[in-house]
Amino acid sequence: MATISYAQALVDGMRESMASDTTVSLVGTNVLGLGPQRPLIEQVRDDFPDRVFDPPCSEAGLAALGIGAAMAGARPIIDFGVGSFSLLAWCQLVAEAGVAHHMSGGQINVPMVFTMLHGLRGGGGGQHSHSPQAMLWNNPGIEIVVPSSPKDVKGLFKAAVASNNPTAIISHARLLDVEGEVPEDNFVFELGSGEIKRPGNDISLIASSRSVVTALEAADELSGEGIEAEVVDLRTLSPLDKDIILKSVNNSGRVIVIDETNESCGVAAEISAIISEAAFDALKSPIKRIARPNVPVPASPLLENCLDITPDKIVVAAHDLIEN
Repeated sequence: MATISYAQALVDGMRESMASDTTVSLVGTNVLGLGPQRPLIEQVRDDFPDRVFDPPCSEAGLAALGIGAAMAGARPIIDFGVGSFSLLAWCQLVAEAGVAHHMSGGQINVPMVFTMLHGLRGGGGGQHSHSPQAMLWNNPGIEIVVPSSPKDVKGLFKAAVASNNPTAIISHARLLDVEGEVPEDNFVFELGSGEIKRPGNDISLIASSRSVVTALEAADELSGEGIEAEVVDLRTLSPLDKDIILKSVNNSGRVIVIDETNESCGVAAEISAIISEAAFDALKSPIKRIARPNVPVPASPLLENCLDITPDKIVVAAHDLIEN
């Protein structure tokens, strides 16, 4: 095992994918944002100078380019930089890439990956802080990957590139410098396979992306109080591992769904609905959601902090479920 950052693991997954398949190329090099991790992407350019491109800023054009290339047999990786910018390519993503296979009767595949950074980042404001995974999830045909750790992003990135479906890899901006152990051998994770990040019997904390890290911190605090929380990492939203969710809920009977998409029509709302429909009889108390409030993200970091999902919010919610 090697201890590396999320950003390095993402780059390693990209390099291994490009080394194993000459049809894979990278279009756009803001995959790691503009922070201190940005230079790591140069490792990809150094290894594959003829397959890394820095295009003009035109998200709709980039998406169309990638979709066309994928339909023609290539496997492009299209980077939007910030998740908010993917909205400029929405028509191409949801009305072309997401539906091409079904509308062609299975004759057309769109094996492309598009990457973006999401979430509260500290001063991003309303134009750079979107978490669009719930919006994408509302449009069938697109696979959605939301890793929470260096190991997961590497294994899931390689699976996404190998998939014959259009796949979004949505990384939280605050995960890039998070470090963790990553196997040094060749490995790939199956899309649609969640993971129990921490076992427990008293309450289920169901989360994805950076919210998993926050849930683990809350679980540590709760454990010190004698409450053992199970942390379920969804890892992908489409396909979704419903079995791992329902097994955990049936075991604990209490559940908090934690996610940084908006409260209304967000990821936490959908997971809550699934549990209500399939495991209602197992619940000992009502489901709780901890999500981003339905307000535009303020540019002020102090105000933004009020919207953030913190371990304290999870601990308070857990106490309410256990005690009432």
